[in-house]
Order: sequence, then C-alpha cells, then structure tokens
Amino acid sequence: MSLIQQLKARGAAGKPIRVAVIGAGKFGSMYLSQAPRTPGIHLVCVADLSPARARASLARVGWEASRYEAKSLQEAARNGTTFITDDADAMIASDFVDVVIDSTGSPAAGIHHALLCSANRKHIIMVNVEADVLAGPLLARKAAEAGVIYSMASGDQPALIAELVDWARTIGMEVICAGKGTKYLPIYHQSTPETVWGHYGFSEEQVAGGDFNAQMFNSFLDGTKSALEMAAVANGCDLTAPSDGLKFPPCGVDDLPHILRPVADGGTLPQKGMVEVVSSIERDGRPVYRDLRWGVYAVFEAPSNYVRDCFAQYGLKTDSTGRYAAMYKPYHLIGLELGISVATIALRGEATGATGAWRGDVAATAKRTLKAGEKLDGEGGFTVYGKLMQTPDSLRLGALPIGLAHNMVLKNDVPAGKPVCWSDVDYDATKQAVAVRREMEAMFRKELGL
Repeated sequence: MSLIQQLKARGAAGKPIRVAVIGAGKFGSMYLSQAPRTPGIHLVCVADLSPARARASLARVGWEASRYEAKSLQEAARNGTTFITDDADAMIASDFVDVVIDSTGSPAAGIHHALLCSANRKHIIMVNVEADVLAGPLLARKAAEAGVIYSMASGDQPALIAELVDWARTIGMEVICAGKGTKYLPIYHQSTPETVWGHYGFSEEQVAGGDFNAQMFNSFLDGTKSALEMAAVANGCDLTAPSDGLKFPPCGVDDLPHILRPVADGGTLPQKGMVEVVSSIERDGRPVYRDLRWGVYAVFEAPSNYVRDCFAQYGLKTDSTGRYAAMYKPYHLIGLELGISVATIALRGEATGATGAWRGDVAATAKRTLKAGEKLDGEGGFTVYGKLMQTPDSLRLGALPIGLAHNMVLKNDVPAGKPVCWSDVDYDATKQAVAVRREMEAMFRKELGL
C-alpha cells in the first residue's frame, strides 16, 4: 500500500499517528500548516519555550482556535485536539506521543531531546541539523540501541539528497558527488546580521512583513548552513567531505556532470564520492544559467558502455564522455514536505535519511581577527562561521564545533580564517551538549586510531 493509503486506513481505524512538534518557528510552522490536512495524523502536542508564540504560529497558518485549546495531553489525545506546552520533556515522556519532531534549531536542545526520545522509546525526526552534526553519529547509535528511529527531515535538503543518493545506488550507479545549490560569493563568509539583508536583496518592508531571523538567515549566507548540511549528507550517505572546506563552484544544472567529476576527467573533484555545494552566481556576480539555488543533485557514473549508451538514448544530460550524468530536484519545500518522514517512520519503520559514520565535521572559523576576551556568538553571528572539514582532521586539530561556539569566551587570539580550537576557549565540561560531544570525540578517536 502507498503511504497515503496506509494513512487513510489508520485514520479510518481511529488509530492515527500521534505527532509532537518541538519548536514553532518557520520549519515547524510549515509542518503545522499541513498536518491537519493529512489523514491518519494527529498533531497531539506543540512544545515551545513560548506557548504564546506557538499559538500565534497556529493561528498564522490557519488553525481555528478551538483546535488547540486542550488543557492537557491526555485531553488532546482523547478528543483529537492539540495541547500547547512549554514542557517538552514531559511531552516526550508521555504515553500519547509516537513521533517527535525537533525543529528548535538549538544544538543543545536537540541533543537533550534526542536522548530523552531514546530513553522514552520515541522516534525522533531531527530537523535540527545543528544538533545532528554536533553529535548525530552518537545520538543515532543510542537511538538504535533503544530500538527507535533517528531520522533526517524530509523536505530539508540533506534528506532529499540522501533520497537521490539512495536512488542512484539502488539502481546500480556509483555516486560521484552529491549536494545542493545556494547563493555564494567568497565575501559572504564575513557577512553579519547587519549586512545579511543587503546580500539577499530583501527590502525593509519584506523583512518586516515575514517571520525572518537575521542571524538564522545569515547562517545560510555565510556558508555555515551549507557546511552543516553537507556534513550531515557525508555522515548519512557515506560520502567524503572536501579536505579544506566547500569550494562552491558556480554551476547550473546542465553543467553538473561536467564540473562535478574527478579532476582526472576534466572536473573539479579530487576524488569520487564527495559532497559539494554549487553557487547560483558567478564570482563576478552574474547569475548562473539554469541555476540550482533551491535544489539538490546527485552526479553518478555509467558502470558500462551499455549504460552509457542508454543515457544517450533517453536524453540524459551527460559530460563530454557520456559517462557522467546527474539527477536533480530543482526545489525543496522544507517543512511542507515533513509529513513524508512522519509517515515513512511510523508506517514503514524506515528513516528518511539516517546518520551513520562520522565523516564530516563543521569547525567554528574566525570571520575576522578575534581577540582574547571576546565572546563567540555562534552560527550566523558576528564572530565565526562554520567550515566543513573531514572528521580525522577536525579531531587532530581539536577544532571547536560551530554548534558549541555560543557564549564561549576566547582565551587566545584567533587570526581571521582560522578555526577556533577547544584550547582557545573556556568551556563548561559539565554541560550536557559539551559532555556528549566530547564523548563522541573520544569514541571516534579510538575507532579511527587517532
């Protein structure tokens, strides 16, 4: 049966999938807009640090107030309404929840919720790529040990890339490169929340009229979000991160198999099986023809002359040799697509992208020369951006992960463009997120023989 048929059957039987959302921001709100329209789904609870914000989000996406006036989770489960709370821990521990969605964007919160989900045997969809890259390989192991699913979020680019990679490999193709598109220029690495809207081309009226967060949007622009998402893809798809950060080559969809092939064959990749992000603008600011700014791709290679000929016979765009081809999806709808993850996990017992080996990490890197005594302000801020690294290099360097570069005070000066290291900051080793990350580092140092 298809997913929608199974969902309808669950609804008709009075046994809907009981879903809880943590974080009613942009991604969470997009899913909230679709959940009531999906048969077999009961959005039983929304947890947010500000219940008033959660109610405002529900109203903004079109919910009638009567649908979220339940006084308790038990009442919501009984009468098909939704309970609003600020107590995510109690919600996760409840017997009335099957699947938890973490869309907080806070690395520390995501780690906390994932561990609670494992302890309470709840499946978790980790929208929170910041938490996933900070500690996902360890969190995924703990979830597997508990017999629950730890999954990427369909609609977000890492899960959609994982889907393309899985498709290619399942039909017998070798994946040469996979990734996404974005708008990129080298100067964006120095972008701050004060300059971000000018780079995006948003007017003051546009910003004032939407649910925009300057620091969050800046994390997309300054390369941090791209680094995080490609680390997640490397970890979930057994692909290799570049040794010195993403290169962001300008590339349209027709040129994917030309540019994202090995150097030995005329491309830009040092080896096969990598992740990379392509830019929608040339280095001089001109738009790339048929860009992939909002989409995802996978480049794969024909394993034989027969398959190469099939590429040509069916009109597939290839490189000049006919061996390399690409499949892509031009758009992604983030939270609007999240229902695919909910249904796939609950009905088929499968993740929509699953973190595995730790292959890519994201180091906090100085946007400018930083001085001892300065306080780091994290992802999308004024002090650091995230740079993708191969995990062994990150561990040897002792790089501070971008997900923890919040409110830490520098002990040493850090030159512009250089990674911040654990030895450069004062940190509280007793904090859960720090302790979990350090546990994962110790585990993989031993496994990698470092």
